[in-house]
Amino acid sequence: MSDDEMVPGRRPAVAAQDVHKRFKIPEERSHTLKERALHPLRRSRHDELYALKDISFSVAPGEFFGIVGRNGSGKSTLLKCLAGIYRTDRGRIWCNGRLSTFIELGVGFNPDLAARDNVALNGIMLGLSPREARARYDGVIEFAELEEFQELKLKNYSSGMNVRLAFSVAIQVDADILLIDEVLAVGDAAFQQKCFDVFTRMRDEGRTIIFVTHDMGAVTRFCHRAMLLERGEMVMIGDPGDVADRYLELSFGRNVGYDEPDLASPRMGDGAARVSEVWLGDDRAEHRTVALQSEPLTLNVLVRFNSHVVNPAVSLTLLNEHNQPVVVATTSDEHEESGGYQEAEVAVFSFSMHNMLAPGRYHPVVTVTRRGDGLDVIDRFTRDMSFVVTGKSASGGMVEIPVQTEVNRWGILHPDLIQQAREA
Repeated sequence: MSDDEMVPGRRPAVAAQDVHKRFKIPEERSHTLKERALHPLRRSRHDELYALKDISFSVAPGEFFGIVGRNGSGKSTLLKCLAGIYRTDRGRIWCNGRLSTFIELGVGFNPDLAARDNVALNGIMLGLSPREARARYDGVIEFAELEEFQELKLKNYSSGMNVRLAFSVAIQVDADILLIDEVLAVGDAAFQQKCFDVFTRMRDEGRTIIFVTHDMGAVTRFCHRAMLLERGEMVMIGDPGDVADRYLELSFGRNVGYDEPDLASPRMGDGAARVSEVWLGDDRAEHRTVALQSEPLTLNVLVRFNSHVVNPAVSLTLLNEHNQPVVVATTSDEHEESGGYQEAEVAVFSFSMHNMLAPGRYHPVVTVTRRGDGLDVIDRFTRDMSFVVTGKSASGGMVEIPVQTEVNRWGILHPDLIQQAREA
């Protein structure tokens, strides 16, 4: 635990030092009593899975701290160690304050009881007194939007209704430290926004929150700092935006790239030129796989000419994850007379733009054509090259264009106009 993670003059709300956790996975398992009776001396062999290795960090009081990582990276294991559900094999953990966990919503609900009884029982399990649990019932039901279903047994609830009720109970706990594991994706879009509002309020109230998630938008939106885990080890800790970008590089980097072109395979065009490589960014050797939203974006196309070509045009189409064309550009718009290229000549055609693409994966398709009486296709590059756009803004559109909004209040309508509108 480094000194720069500590807040001067203040004890950390949560701290971990050299935490290790491993699990034993049996290679063989005796499934029946007969097997055990016939082989009483057989020793079961185990593989060891190191879920956490030498994890050290601290969280200041009032800090919203994110923990991210791919599946199997150790995020939930670490959270359960902090909550005391798992015992660490080595290392120490300190928690300074009352702790509440949002790990398994709805654990302890009785499906044969109605909402009122389950709210009371679950509230008591989370640390409320019976009187407090009963007093907060109306607020729980109202927040969960289940007023019409409060007399219905929980076994007749949908999964979404169960989670909404469980979340509404969990937020009633007056804890100093909250441990949250992937619970912001509950309910429909409107209820999710209510969840966001709750955590915004908790953050503004100065609660200490440790938040495990795969949602990089939520990390950059809520967290003051974040930590990235990979295979049980800490990769980095720091600014949420930087951690989110590194997470997406790890998640998509192994699949990003392209196969080396096989010139013997059938390709469109007459072969007078071939696209041999497409890369992101100015540095070809960097092998970038992630483009940041609202930053300059450049795609470079390396073309090798196999024979003399006059005035070639190179076109770029960016397809999103649904194979929809989002950007289409061609060099002929600015360079209609691009000149002549000789056999064995190599050229790089670059496409630069301000990145307003929505977060997601994009596949470039490159077409080389010959200008003349129509467009003669020389080559069409559709190899499996892709890159990922990351950013804080994800409105659901194909692009994220900055839009200015304005509100003008016109005052209150005259009563006669209100009556006319009602009659109409």
